[in-house]
Amino acid sequence: MNTEKIKFYKKHPVLLAWLISIFIGLGYALFTIIASVIHYEQRDYVWEIIKAFTEMFTWAILMGAVLVFPVVLTISEVICLICEERGHPVKGDWLFDQHVFWLGGFYEICYLGLIRDVTSADWQTQLSNSNQHTPIYSGSMVTFIVLLLLAFIGYEILQSIPLRKLPPLVTVLSISAMYLGLLELILFTVQIFKPTILLDGYLLLFPLCCVLLVVRLLLKKIREWNALMQNAEAEHFGTGKIYQNPMLRWCDSILRKAAWWPVLGLVLMFPLLGILIAILMLFGQAPDSVIKAFTETSDWNLSLRQAPQNVMYDEHYLCTIAAGGHKKIVKPIRLGRRHGHEVIVNRQLCIANAFEQVLEERTPGFHRALRHFYDTYGFPVARLIHSKYTADLVYFIMKPLEWIFLCVLYLTDAHPENRIAVQYIGKTAAQVEELYK
Repeated sequence: MNTEKIKFYKKHPVLLAWLISIFIGLGYALFTIIASVIHYEQRDYVWEIIKAFTEMFTWAILMGAVLVFPVVLTISEVICLICEERGHPVKGDWLFDQHVFWLGGFYEICYLGLIRDVTSADWQTQLSNSNQHTPIYSGSMVTFIVLLLLAFIGYEILQSIPLRKLPPLVTVLSISAMYLGLLELILFTVQIFKPTILLDGYLLLFPLCCVLLVVRLLLKKIREWNALMQNAEAEHFGTGKIYQNPMLRWCDSILRKAAWWPVLGLVLMFPLLGILIAILMLFGQAPDSVIKAFTETSDWNLSLRQAPQNVMYDEHYLCTIAAGGHKKIVKPIRLGRRHGHEVIVNRQLCIANAFEQVLEERTPGFHRALRHFYDTYGFPVARLIHSKYTADLVYFIMKPLEWIFLCVLYLTDAHPENRIAVQYIGKTAAQVEELYK
């Protein structure tokens, strides 16, 4: 039975990789559950433990698929390369490669969008809160995608078509295309990788797997070609009109030496890139779009542009108005600080905050009720403000309340303008009065 299981898993190595990843996740879940049982010794907590088990079981599967499987996949690519080098290729290694291409790319996009908060906006656009600009300049996005697509096509040609049906020059050009894709992927990883972020270590696995699978594929094709040349079928390669021309005969002799293919692919990479740039220029791409893809950006390692400072909305709808409306209407006056970060403030925001400060000092009970009302309805209003015109509209709606707040301040405070002036600058009214003196 054990022998049959080993044979089964040898035939399905990708399934084995998935099972290993999920079992590691389940092991983590079991460890967490045991720790919970030890912590909650009383039987009253049995239901909580069962509930935690269900949640941890689900989380463990997700962790196995998202955090463990990329590592297992990388180790599998290393094993496939070692087996290929020793002449014992792993059955189904191409399936590992497909996981690298599609799952690796999908995970990277999700990580950048969901964890790193990356948007599709170019460096000129002012973003909000923790948003980041696109790491690839939108004007060069076509070039970036075409190079990756060409590399994938080159891989598929070499992987799926036997060499006896494939012209040697097409083989070398396919290798060049894969080189271009690898170079672009490495540059992209250099662009987005930050050593200070622990999870960014996973960004290194994608290009590493691609390098491993390209090296393995080259070894496979070199071995396949050498076997083909030793076969009786190789006698047909030395005949034909090509040998009547000395130059063509010399080129053919070079191309027929499979050991030279990786070097020839590197040499032909630059002419291939030049041809691609010339073709892409017909579709509106700049000649230096390959370089601009990384340099015409902000927030990243290869960026040469300085983007406008992000606006901090803080889900406070008056902060959103001050930062998001048209300047001629909402009239922002300066930068302030709120909850440890900079925000744009206008007079309306300062008056409202000064009014709340007076209520907190003199009628704390009413202030708590008013704060509860705002927390219930103010934050949802802030989330509805998605354009400058919406911010302008809410600004005008708030005008009557602003005048009421101002009247209250002038009726209750000896120095109302001082109180208004100190809002969001980290100083108290007393400190400002000392400065005026």
